[in-house]
Amino acid sequence: MATLLDIGVSAGINILTAFIFFVVFAILRLQPFNDRVYFSKWYLKRLRSSPTHGGAFVSRFVNLDLRSYLRFLNWMPEALKMPEPELIDHAGLDSVVYLRIYWLGLKIFAPIALVAWAILVPVNWTNNTLQLAKELKNVTSSDIDKLSISNIAEGSDRFWTHIVMAYAFTFWTCYMLMKEYETIANMRLQFLASEGRRPDQFTVLVRNVPPDPDESITELVEHFFLVNHPDHYLTHQVVCNANKLADLVKKKKKLQNWLDYYQLRYSRNNTKRPLVKLGFLGLWGQQVDAIEHYAAEIEKTSKEIAEERETVVNDPKSIMPAAFVSFKTRWAAAVCAQTQQTRNPTEWLTEWAPEPRDVFWPNLAMPYVSLTIRRLIMHVAFFFLTFFFMIPITFVQSLATIEGIEKVAPFLKVIIEKKFIKSVIQGFLPGIVLKLFLIFLPTILMIMSKFEGFTAISILERRSASRYYIFNLVNVFLGSVIAGAAFEQLNSFIHQSASEIPQTIGVAIPMKATFFITYIMVDGWAGIAGEILMLKPLIIFHLKNTFLVKTEKDREEAMDPGSIGFNTGEPRIQLYFLLGLVYASVTPMLLPFILIFFGLAYVVYRHQIINVYNQEYESGAAFWPDVHGRIIAALIISQLLLLGLLGTKHAAMSAPFLIALPVLTLGFHRFCKGRFEPAFVKYPLQEAMMKDTLERAREPNLNLKGYLQNAYIHPVFKGDEDDDDIDDMFGKLEDEAVTVPTKRQSRRNTPAPSRISGEDSPSLLGISKEL
Repeated sequence: MATLLDIGVSAGINILTAFIFFVVFAILRLQPFNDRVYFSKWYLKRLRSSPTHGGAFVSRFVNLDLRSYLRFLNWMPEALKMPEPELIDHAGLDSVVYLRIYWLGLKIFAPIALVAWAILVPVNWTNNTLQLAKELKNVTSSDIDKLSISNIAEGSDRFWTHIVMAYAFTFWTCYMLMKEYETIANMRLQFLASEGRRPDQFTVLVRNVPPDPDESITELVEHFFLVNHPDHYLTHQVVCNANKLADLVKKKKKLQNWLDYYQLRYSRNNTKRPLVKLGFLGLWGQQVDAIEHYAAEIEKTSKEIAEERETVVNDPKSIMPAAFVSFKTRWAAAVCAQTQQTRNPTEWLTEWAPEPRDVFWPNLAMPYVSLTIRRLIMHVAFFFLTFFFMIPITFVQSLATIEGIEKVAPFLKVIIEKKFIKSVIQGFLPGIVLKLFLIFLPTILMIMSKFEGFTAISILERRSASRYYIFNLVNVFLGSVIAGAAFEQLNSFIHQSASEIPQTIGVAIPMKATFFITYIMVDGWAGIAGEILMLKPLIIFHLKNTFLVKTEKDREEAMDPGSIGFNTGEPRIQLYFLLGLVYASVTPMLLPFILIFFGLAYVVYRHQIINVYNQEYESGAAFWPDVHGRIIAALIISQLLLLGLLGTKHAAMSAPFLIALPVLTLGFHRFCKGRFEPAFVKYPLQEAMMKDTLERAREPNLNLKGYLQNAYIHPVFKGDEDDDDIDDMFGKLEDEAVTVPTKRQSRRNTPAPSRISGEDSPSLLGISKEL
């Protein structure tokens, strides 16, 4: 069990690590040859074209201004200077609201920490319960645990203080959540109202189009919307299965990278042609000329791409029963996206189309009927992943202790029993082991989300974040608290009667706070400081710049700033909310460590969002209801755990007063859900009409169809430098994918000329008169 000395050693190690990271970052960011990595956002926005350092040849690569190194922390105040409205224009609403989660953590926990340390810490410290328990050899404890609720005697009236504080902390948290929800809902509506024109504002995604033997999908979609939305339908783009074509394009790009590498290598040393082996990973096999080999492979792949493109355009089987349908106004798109189209609720399903950058194209080719089965499979897989992952985590963490190491390697006992080494192991090793164990989890969860068939990157990230949060709750929190407490007190359990075991658990659970303190320092201090180094993008950029870059365009493509990573960052924030709310009334010692995390992370991520990250989509903060819901869940968990803890402490008179708290919290959540959530899931028709009216007044001659008709073309059909007839391909995809002559009479109900058939059809009014 970690002592105060162990925590101090761990804090020293992590503070020193964070300081070293900041110093290294300060040096690296000042070097001109790293400028595209640490200021990539400005390059991508065309607001920066070269490093600010000029002059001598050496100064183009190395910053020779010694005075700039003395101000190595000046990036911190610089990151805080940009006002929020300007930051929204610069980075988008998603990035700003993500930052506000950290700021919300500071606003919630700073007052809670002050009150807890002023009231609860003296109440806990002035007891001697743990000292008596230690003398009776029931449980082990340290000086840190004397600050926790474990130091209160069973049945003591002092538990009333914890109950009152639990109410105060709950009301303060709910108040701040309500104010933040209201603020962000208004920010979202204002952002949508002031945002420039985007294709997704006019477009809905239609799925599960029913098959028809007499009409192709594109005819069927056009006729359906001409009949049911006659005054508002504008154009549509059917969804094609271009996954194989996308794989070929990706393969060609990799081959081109290898060709560029060998050509650049040969240009630098043309005395010898580069060679490559054709075997596995180039380790064995026939040796051939590398440049000629990759040039031939690229030519072969280009032919395959052309053939596959023709197949996608002309084969009806490659057209999926889905389409992006665009309307003449935002109002019409809102009506279509938020209403049921037919009496059969499983057909002609409409939803808001993601913005083109947000579309996850591979999943559009999935049959809609298979999605339910896929999601059921992933629910089962996630269940087993979550609960079976607890076994190796518990086992490895048990080894990352003094006792565990001594069992595995008894010969190390002489070394690890030394005071400093013991402090390092107990205060640092468990946290770093858990951190390393979770490295590959986000990738696994993202693969699972993709398998489920979600069609937007933002939804994929939100789904992955939701599962990451559940995993953290079950394995990192409950697994560490409950299982850890049980393992640590196993010897005590063996020598106690069954009636005394709940009391031991009640004492032991708060003691696990020392483990979370070490984890917060490893993950939330050193880990956040390491985030700003951008080591992976830095290494990748310099490797590409050295071996692949031949033109300025190549150099721009070599920059990979990445994005916020909502699927990994937000669940980590939620774990800290959970720890803070659970331990606020139990072990206030943990709160200052959480405050340092929120403050440091806010500054670091603000800097990254301003200078580095390039968000690949903009959802208008659609993720906020998920954030709010998880904080509410953490609040309820903290209340239930405190209720259970008081139950083990025989606080029969005071514990029942906590029962009302979860009920009140759930009522508050329902209020917020009904009052604010519609702003995040629906688009008000009034707002849509206002925006349409303003646009018509400002741009009366806008060619909206020309703006929208190719907005949702699959990316593999765009930007192909080798294909001069790409615009003709777009036309073929829309107009020539009709291979089955239409025979159905429903066309007579089309109230406008069909652009596919070219025939004038009588209007609905005319037909009704004939009948």
